Amino acid sequence: MSPASTGASTVVGAARTVPAADATDSRMTPGGPGYRRMSLALFLAGVATFALLYSTQALLPLISGEFGVAASEASWTVAAATGGLALFVLPMSALSERFGRRTVMTASLAVAVAVGLLVPFAPSLGALVVLRALQGAALAGLPASAQAYLAEEVRPRALVTAIGLFVAGNSVGGMSGRVITGWVAQEWGWRVAVGVVGVIAVLCAVAFRLLLPAPRHFRPGSLRPRVLAGTVRDHLADPLLRRLYAIGALFMTVFGGVYTVIGYRLTEAPFSLPQGIVGSIFLVYLVGTVSASTAGRLVGRLGRRGALYLAGATTAAGLLLSLLDSVVPVLLGLVLITAGFFAGHAVASSAVSKTAVHGRAQASALYQSAYYIGSSAGSTVGAMAFHAQGWPGTVGVGLLAVLGVVTITVLGSRAARVAARRGPVAA
Repeated sequence: MSPASTGASTVVGAARTVPAADATDSRMTPGGPGYRRMSLALFLAGVATFALLYSTQALLPLISGEFGVAASEASWTVAAATGGLALFVLPMSALSERFGRRTVMTASLAVAVAVGLLVPFAPSLGALVVLRALQGAALAGLPASAQAYLAEEVRPRALVTAIGLFVAGNSVGGMSGRVITGWVAQEWGWRVAVGVVGVIAVLCAVAFRLLLPAPRHFRPGSLRPRVLAGTVRDHLADPLLRRLYAIGALFMTVFGGVYTVIGYRLTEAPFSLPQGIVGSIFLVYLVGTVSASTAGRLVGRLGRRGALYLAGATTAAGLLLSLLDSVVPVLLGLVLITAGFFAGHAVASSAVSKTAVHGRAQASALYQSAYYIGSSAGSTVGAMAFHAQGWPGTVGVGLLAVLGVVTITVLGSRAARVAARRGPVAA
């Protein structure tokens, strides 16, 4: 894999070259016209997406208490949302190829916030899980379409930074949703808490639609199944893209498992923290905001593989530190896990956008599908491991996932050396 910060022609895999940016390129750059509006709009879209998607995660102990279910059952309110997104992200990306990125993102947010306003009235756990699945399916139009929009409207040299800002919005949304729900739920219950998140998401959706510049470089694609299937097949045949998809899924397995279970751990002995304090633990997401937004500089210094190694090592160190039965090391462990995850996610997702030379929405959609499958798997398996072995079980699942990231990156390094010996091959 090649460093992502260079503007020179770059060998991708062993079968093609990506041309350098043209001096007459009219796409947006930092400081240029529309860039700030675009960055703020997608930042707010990221806030709304993650706030809605994980609105029940910090509230799982309360949901378990109301419906009389275990952590593994309550975790389905998270897994259903991420699973719905994973299943529908590819079809929604196809719609964005035909009808436009901005149109699909706007419609997705509108439906998701409408469902979000219904979630507080769910009469049973089953109804809640169904509503959350619908919400996740609606949100599927956001991630892949946003990355495709950026790949088309932003110059390649600024792409990692631009996607990092979008990912930073994800981290702010995840943090604010969890912190707000924690304190609101402590006073008025989990139903009011998720209702407040829905209202915040409505405001973000309106601001997003008003701020996002109209696309200038979008060219409508085909909705013919054969064409779409061919595009997906091409992406899945690319070994570099397959590795990036697996890395995104594994990083999210760690993150989904840790943050699904951490509320149970901190509300139980020896911590026994109140719900508001547990919700405030998610302020460590601010670390993710910083690490995601600086991913471009990290890749510039260490290269893509070096950045992934560092992200994996940071995540593993955090998992081990969190094993200690004291609030301070657990908090420091969450800081390291969050920093490593968001850095790794920003590096891998931006690499997908740079690698795909056609069908970018489908390439990003496949990454997002793998990513949220990892989230669903992490939420479910992490909760099951916690039920069986306590927190060490959840940490064990996370360490296995990090080992997978490192192994895949090592294999990528070997493949890159082989490709370098063969030399670049023109498309």
